[in-house]
Amino acid sequence: MQRESASRHEGDAITSAPPAGDGGCGGQTGDSFRTSSGTRSGNAPSYWLTRFVILRLVGLVYFVAFLVAAQQIIPLIGQSGLLPAGTFLHRVETHFGSRIAAFLQHPSLFWFKASDRCIAVVAWVGVGLSLIVLLGYANAILMALLWALYLSFVHAGQDWYSYGWEIQLLETGFLAIFLCPLLDGRPFPRRPTPTALMWLFRWLAFRIMFGAGLIKIRGDACWRDLTCLYHHYETQPIPNPLSWWLHWRPHWFHQFGVLWSHFIELIVPWFAFWPRLGRHVAGGLLVSFQVILILSGNLSFLNWLTIVPMLACFDDSLLRRVVPKSLANCATCAAATAQPSRVHDALVAGLVVVVALLSLNPVANMLSPNQIMNTSFNQLHLVNTYGAFGSVGRERHEIVFEGTEDAVISERTQWKEYEFKCKPGNPMRRPCIVSPYHYRLDWQIWFAAMSVPEKYPWTVHFVWKLLQNDPGTLGLLANNPFPNHPPRSIRAELFRYEFAAPGNSEGAWWKRTRLGLWLPPLSMDSPGLRRFLAAQGWLPAGETVSEGAGKM
Repeated sequence: MQRESASRHEGDAITSAPPAGDGGCGGQTGDSFRTSSGTRSGNAPSYWLTRFVILRLVGLVYFVAFLVAAQQIIPLIGQSGLLPAGTFLHRVETHFGSRIAAFLQHPSLFWFKASDRCIAVVAWVGVGLSLIVLLGYANAILMALLWALYLSFVHAGQDWYSYGWEIQLLETGFLAIFLCPLLDGRPFPRRPTPTALMWLFRWLAFRIMFGAGLIKIRGDACWRDLTCLYHHYETQPIPNPLSWWLHWRPHWFHQFGVLWSHFIELIVPWFAFWPRLGRHVAGGLLVSFQVILILSGNLSFLNWLTIVPMLACFDDSLLRRVVPKSLANCATCAAATAQPSRVHDALVAGLVVVVALLSLNPVANMLSPNQIMNTSFNQLHLVNTYGAFGSVGRERHEIVFEGTEDAVISERTQWKEYEFKCKPGNPMRRPCIVSPYHYRLDWQIWFAAMSVPEKYPWTVHFVWKLLQNDPGTLGLLANNPFPNHPPRSIRAELFRYEFAAPGNSEGAWWKRTRLGLWLPPLSMDSPGLRRFLAAQGWLPAGETVSEGAGKM
């Protein structure tokens, strides 16, 4: 990785020193930022403010990610969860022949214990540590702990942690470890920001964006004929109210949107490696594109996270114009007393070599006509390949789970619907606004609706939980239509959902058309249901498989 060039046009370092005591700098003064080599220079870019902003945003994303885990993880992978982590880890151990071999392939703290208490403690510790980073304190030890804790969830989370942003957070979080001194956790420590790390963050941003652009051009034909956005806002996982408005824009608007997406993802990322003006413009375009995506749908914390490496396009000469003056003054003070560390520089140099070697597979993947997206090539998810929306659905299918109190199912049976926290259900309900938060069950139901129950066996376990009014599972939903006693039977129907036209007389957000059964009615007495749960290792202790034949 070559060092940032320092031309005449990359000058404009901070040259004015703050008055003593200004900005809480303890009276330190400085007439310029020092470069990462510790020499004074009015030309080489500095990244004191860049590091500060990157770490705060990483802290925010970690905070949301761990909060999601703390509030949802037990019903998902707990001891009685839909996909228990303990059962999964036991199968992994059996597959690899020993616990050590399995740990090396799926490193996770939950190999030591996967009880509900341990899982909850890890999640809440992550919440607390990430809040510390968000509030301004971060050192290498703290960032490494956050990375290790989240790695544990990714390797034990199964379907619930199968999204591309999970490995993206791990790669981003690993780079962030090297932004910090080992112990000094102050917002502006004495160690300068290594310029090489800014190049690594830009390389990450490039792979994210260019990979996404390539997968679109090579994937769905609608990206080439400029029609993908005719459908995207309606068929994306969790639309928001602005998605509805955008869907009804004229075709020229959507066609321009696709062209703009190609420009941002295929052209602009190259300028992240240019001198100052080029990368500043590139950074502004890349970040603004992510803001548009944040506003147009609920894509979890993906776009918030993607902004992190893009911030490396900006140096202090730009950021000091937009951050509060007191913050810029503190950065000036830190620069004036900077003390480079040979050990830190050596570690960063080693990281550059590792990233370069691990980049061979992602680069080969991007060059391949059979490009895959959101894939890791090592167990630590250090340098990955990315992509998004390589294909766009033309129709939106939704699974609606319904329960009944009737003992005998007939045409007159009254069914009551379960509502999810955020995914479309009741056509009259306004689409939610939840980003950067993430409802993991809602997202997986969206995927399941494009497939069949055999590919998503946990949905049967979900029905079993509803038949028992399981408090944890019901906590993942927006309502319980059977508050007094559990339903006798549960079924799942498949519907096609479309955005309702503006000004419709019902005031509905959606219109829906029934397509048929996705799961037939199931009850606690269904022998096929119990046999299926037993085969998966999900039948609770004390429960027995009923005798007799029968399908689920």
